Amino acid sequence: MATINQALNLLCSSSSSSSSSSSSSSRRDVSRSSIQFPKINQKNNLISTFVPNIQSNIGLVEEMDFSRISPKNHNKNPNHEVMEKLYTILEAVSDRVEMHKNIGEQRNNWNSLLLTSINTITLSAATMTGIASALTIVPGAPLEALKLSSTFLYMAATGLLVIINKIQPSQLVEEQRNATRLFKQLASEIKTKIAIGTPSLTYVNETMNRVLSLDRAYPLPLLGVMLEKFPTKTEPAVWWPEKRRTSANKEHQDNNGWSLELEEEMREIIRVLEVKDKEDYLRLGEKTLKLNKALAVAGPLLTGLGAIGSAFVVSYPQSSWAMVLGVMGGAIASVVNTVQHGGQVGMVFEMYRSNAGFFKMMVESIESNLSEKDVECRENGEVFEMKVALQLGRSLSELRDVAASSLRKGQDIREFGSKLF
Repeated sequence: MATINQALNLLCSSSSSSSSSSSSSSRRDVSRSSIQFPKINQKNNLISTFVPNIQSNIGLVEEMDFSRISPKNHNKNPNHEVMEKLYTILEAVSDRVEMHKNIGEQRNNWNSLLLTSINTITLSAATMTGIASALTIVPGAPLEALKLSSTFLYMAATGLLVIINKIQPSQLVEEQRNATRLFKQLASEIKTKIAIGTPSLTYVNETMNRVLSLDRAYPLPLLGVMLEKFPTKTEPAVWWPEKRRTSANKEHQDNNGWSLELEEEMREIIRVLEVKDKEDYLRLGEKTLKLNKALAVAGPLLTGLGAIGSAFVVSYPQSSWAMVLGVMGGAIASVVNTVQHGGQVGMVFEMYRSNAGFFKMMVESIESNLSEKDVECRENGEVFEMKVALQLGRSLSELRDVAASSLRKGQDIREFGSKLF
């Protein structure tokens, strides 16, 4: 019996040492390879209990990782759609800048080329008329050819003048310049908003309305939608959408940079801009419009008279009135055309109209902030005051001095609000 027990103990010890050596060998094999595992006898329940199911855990982790990076979660960002719309508007605004810039250069070429061509045609016709009148005493001179040539040139100059006076290329150029500048300003504002803020859907809609308002204020086509070049009354240019005013009765401890003194200062700035700056530019615009109308009528009228005079130079050789109309009409018409289109009177009128519109926009912007009862819905008061001062070309102290001087009762407002225009 003792012999049997010794044999059993010897067998168990040898089995244990064999198992230990095989286990250590297996660990060494695992350390050499990252994914190979020793084969486990499935009949040995004791060993299978301590071996984890690694394959199922890895699959669970992979499933969790894929669900975490699913593309559907990226589209759930509420600001993603707003930014996409804002970038779309920015691309359209950048395209508008290039369009207005290119068309402005084209119309500037129209103005210079048409003016040069019309003056050349007019002076050539006047010269032919003078030569024809001088050759009336020479027998066999080609008077009919000179007469017909000068008459035809005068008629061509008259037709071209009617067209150029109708479209006013210099005024068109100024419109495109203003549109280019305003679209660039809008693009810069959008980029700043993207860089430092979180744009909302309301801002996107407001920006869209501003783009459409600029398109209406400065149209690109000529036929059908061209701005009236000779309006019955001079009105400020309007290139911004109507601002919707909201009112609220909430009370906040934070005044958002506003105070009673600042509100009173802004009201006085409104009065100065309305009485001095805006009215002055509307008055100058009205005078320029009258001058442009007179020149637009005088040019074709003079070339038409020149055509009539040149047609009767040969028929009445002893009469001087035909020669005077044919020669002097062309000479004076060239001067009138040079003053009107060379001096770009239409551009000056558009500039005055645009400046009046600028002051009107400032007035509406200040009134919009002052009419808002909830100060939290206004622009920050200190920032808004600085913006108004910069737009008028003044420092903050100068802006306050202008407002203080307009408060003095019994005195007329002598100083203009803006130092830029």
